[in-house]
Amino acid sequence: MAPIGTLWTVPQQSTGTIIRATAAYGGLELASPESYEHYVDNKKPEFLAKFPHGKIPSFEGADGFKLSEGIPIALYIASQAPNSGLYGPDPKDIALINQWIHLAESEFDSSTITIFLLLRHMIPYIKPLHTLSLERAQRALNTFDAHLKTRTFLVGDRITLADIVLAGYIKQGLKFSLDAEFRAKIPNVIRHFETIVNQPKLKDVFGTYEYVEKIQYTPPPKEKKEAKPQPAPTPKAEKKPKKEEKDEEEEEELVPAEPKAKNPLDDLPKSTLNLEEWKRVYSNRDTRGAGGALEWFYQNHDPAGFSVWRVDFKYNEELTLTFMSSNQIGGFFNRLEASRKYLFGSVGVLGEANNSVISGALILRGLEVEPVINAAPDWESYSYSKLDLSNESDKAFFEAALAWDLEVDGKKWVDGKNFK
Repeated sequence: MAPIGTLWTVPQQSTGTIIRATAAYGGLELASPESYEHYVDNKKPEFLAKFPHGKIPSFEGADGFKLSEGIPIALYIASQAPNSGLYGPDPKDIALINQWIHLAESEFDSSTITIFLLLRHMIPYIKPLHTLSLERAQRALNTFDAHLKTRTFLVGDRITLADIVLAGYIKQGLKFSLDAEFRAKIPNVIRHFETIVNQPKLKDVFGTYEYVEKIQYTPPPKEKKEAKPQPAPTPKAEKKPKKEEKDEEEEEELVPAEPKAKNPLDDLPKSTLNLEEWKRVYSNRDTRGAGGALEWFYQNHDPAGFSVWRVDFKYNEELTLTFMSSNQIGGFFNRLEASRKYLFGSVGVLGEANNSVISGALILRGLEVEPVINAAPDWESYSYSKLDLSNESDKAFFEAALAWDLEVDGKKWVDGKNFK
């Protein structure tokens, strides 16, 4: 059988495993590039000519069709094997499959990514953020566990793409969140995972896995050394160059010390706008109308202490299914957790599948956007423009984004998320 296309991924990438498992179960063959070095080849002009954002997984079909983003590729692969049953026999099953994929990605996998970044010292370690991420992961898997209590598979009586997606994300989570204590609370999910990864068609793709007894944050070695300062034996000019020769991994080990420093935003003059009170008002009142949240905001807004911004995703041409775009917003908001006390956001997906945009509004502490937003590693994937609420068009955009009835270039709001 000739390959249906070429897949660019790396072994440790969960979505790459999901795609390869989908192909294997559907009886399809995927080719691999002759060679691929991540962070090198995906920055080359020939790769970017095919996949402008430079991300993996990426797929190029035998017919030249090109696609990026993991789950959309898996969906496409499943559609190429209609007899496999991976994508369901009717619209209701398809909707249910998408429902479980959406939940696995937006709630469990996004939390796993945050935990990974914390445990690997790639972002400053913040205990409340770690706890929150574990709670979100637990809540999502509790839902899966209750559903699977009386079922072998998530939808119907046979394996679908939803089962493969959940198993792929669970395998990744085993290393970062699913220790013995966590696993004991979700026995049906673990039983389901073992059922899927040990299927004859899938066993080689998923490979081996290991259950970890206890997962917890370990401070990097550098922090432990710095707790015991040692006097230099003799002044040497070589000492400074030696320090400068530290590799990237060692430099990253300094990151967890940053939360001890006071955030410069806390030194701003006291504001008359209480952001937490605004979040409660927005949650409990109608957005528009007399006595609504917007009326409260205009009565309490402090333009000297807070600013209002429009946010737009830069790479809308890469968006596919609208629920996947909504997941992306959720992931972005998750990675902004460290700025929660300085920020409110209302961002949505506008348009339809394969023709949509991500846009919305932010209310943030201070008059500059970067000090608040750069807590998210992917903040530069979005553009930001300050809104002037004395300008009618800016004000209309702001109100529509908060009321979830925003329309941009004829594209209407279809889904959204708040950062509160």
